[in-house]
Amino acid sequence: MTATISTTPPVRTFLGDTFELTNVESVKPFYDNLVERPIDTLEEFRKFLKDRSELESYLSENFAWRYIKMTCDTTDKEVKAHFDQFVTEIQPELANYDDTLNKKTLESPFLDILTSEGDDAEAFNITFRGIKKATEIFRTENISLFTEVQNLSSEYQGTVGVMTVEIDGQTKTLQQAGVFLENADRAIREMAYRKIQERRIQDRDKLDEVFNKLKTVRHQIALNAGFENFRDYSFASLKRFDYTPKECFDFHEAVAETVVPILNQLAEERKATLALDSLRPWDKGVDVKGRPALHPFNGGEDLLNKTIDCFNLLDPFLGECLTLMKQMGRLDLESRVGKAPGGYNYPLEETGFPFIFMNASSLMRDVITLLHEGGHAVHSIVTKDLALNTFRNFPSEVAELASMSMELITMDYWHVYFDNEEELRRAKIQHLEDILSTLPWVATVDKFQHWIYENPTHTTAERTQAWLRIYEQFADSITDWSGLETFKSSMWHRQLHIFELPFYYIEYGIAQLGAIGVWKNYKENPQKGLEGYLNALKLGYTKPMASVYNAANIPFDFSKEHIASLMTFLQGELNALKN
Repeated sequence: MTATISTTPPVRTFLGDTFELTNVESVKPFYDNLVERPIDTLEEFRKFLKDRSELESYLSENFAWRYIKMTCDTTDKEVKAHFDQFVTEIQPELANYDDTLNKKTLESPFLDILTSEGDDAEAFNITFRGIKKATEIFRTENISLFTEVQNLSSEYQGTVGVMTVEIDGQTKTLQQAGVFLENADRAIREMAYRKIQERRIQDRDKLDEVFNKLKTVRHQIALNAGFENFRDYSFASLKRFDYTPKECFDFHEAVAETVVPILNQLAEERKATLALDSLRPWDKGVDVKGRPALHPFNGGEDLLNKTIDCFNLLDPFLGECLTLMKQMGRLDLESRVGKAPGGYNYPLEETGFPFIFMNASSLMRDVITLLHEGGHAVHSIVTKDLALNTFRNFPSEVAELASMSMELITMDYWHVYFDNEEELRRAKIQHLEDILSTLPWVATVDKFQHWIYENPTHTTAERTQAWLRIYEQFADSITDWSGLETFKSSMWHRQLHIFELPFYYIEYGIAQLGAIGVWKNYKENPQKGLEGYLNALKLGYTKPMASVYNAANIPFDFSKEHIASLMTFLQGELNALKN
């Protein structure tokens, strides 16, 4: 792609360019306008949808900035209060408006025309089926419960965001301490591992209590909406029209049968190469030949500049995306005390250019994180000019296809991070092995969440036992956990999705399979493979999920047979790098 990307935000034809959200009263007149507006023609119906999209895009970006600022500094009380204002005062008041507008939309006599005529008929069909589902599950009594869930999620962030350990007389965030897990000295690795886990254990009871409250509130939300459990409610609220829990269970089984044996093989190889009597958790990230950990960059600025170079080599358009984000100050990359954990690309619906947040600590996994979030960013940018916000709000299975594919199709250009070929080869091997471990971890987290919400009255002890039982189904059987059982039992605490984004995890597994397919296409024909990838991204959510995958020339399929074929391809690439 060679098109120049416009950074000019769209003109507000409904809100006006000077509007600023101060409180809920400031925005109510616009909602009242939409609610009371007569719609007598097709053109007026289209204008109604466009104005609603403008309003929702503004509010989405306003909330996004409050969230971004809070995660960048969880200790700033003023920023936290600004975020809380939206959650507790503004969001609940707007929920009823949203339901009223949804019903008004679905009752329009022009609905059938939009969904049957014109080039955008399929896109409107997808939008309106989502609105219909939202209307079906909306309950006024859940508004306050959503606020409670948001507050509990913030409590989780505040708890883990300030976790630090002392190493060599210096205070390190847990992400920074993770660097020592790649140290060639086994004693140093064990020291770092134990410090990190012991710090997590300090807040184990607190996090368990936060989650006990979360699962109870979520179950009540489901009951209020007429569902048997929160899992079924989540599938409806996430608008999963393309698969059911059964397909998730099929995925779990397929991964256990096709991927876990490969994990055992890799663990055996690692144990033998390291000449260990027993393979311990702190032995999983170190280089098997005792070489120092890979250090592909020095600081966040260097990481960003090298990633821009990498994107430019793949396609100048991709490099321009990150360059413009850098110029606009849309990245916060380095780990620091008080910063929330994890990483994300937050779409900014109105201006179109997203924000990338992460906790870089000089490891190779930080490169992968920025490539991953960079894929999300490109997705946001290539869809920013679609007519309605609903066309831009693509499902996670499509969003993660964008990010995970970027990790793989950039591999030919990873030399920008390394001075020698041997380190480059190591990085690629490490990433492909990480992918092989990702699929079982996704299956673990997803299956665990199914159990949690299928058993809503469970105790903390029962949940711990369920976690251990499920973890064992998808972990290698070689690693020795003796004496570390307490650490193992609360490993799930580190997975923020379980606390903040329930059931948002199977998407990583589905999309990882798709990404391997995109990479396979790219390996066979780089130009055609990249073109298919970008064609899929540009669709946003104007086509059904299977059609988006088809645009990238890959199947929307996570059957045992398909997974096995992709693992054969992946193992072939891995073996070629090792030999």
